Amino acid sequence: MSKNYVAQGMTLDYDNTGAAISSGDVVVVGNIIGVAKDDIAATTGTGVLDIVGVFTIPKVSTAVIAQGEGVIWDSSLSAVEDSAATPAAGDITFCGVAMEAAGNGVTEIAVKINTNPGALT
Repeated sequence: MSKNYVAQGMTLDYDNTGAAISSGDVVVVGNIIGVAKDDIAATTGTGVLDIVGVFTIPKVSTAVIAQGEGVIWDSSLSAVEDSAATPAAGDITFCGVAMEAAGNGVTEIAVKINTNPGALT
């Protein structure tokens, strides 16, 4: 192993400075999202976020997302949006790839998080 190896990069230690976080909640950290492994207490809690993997996460109910489509994290709605949406300030343009199709009315979707699908169209 190289002398500068740090870790596999599958998790991220997280110091919470905001509201309490429940296990399974999506947490925005800079330009990536993570999924809380366990509950993290408000303001001074520390915990671990998964930053690699496939997770069922909230989806904007009106979004129509194809399997394999890149998705945007809509920070104002705390849910993923289809790639045709116009990102607003604070949104994450490439937060992952849809592992399944989900149409209008569906409120959750399986997403491989922090995977850049390439150019979105």
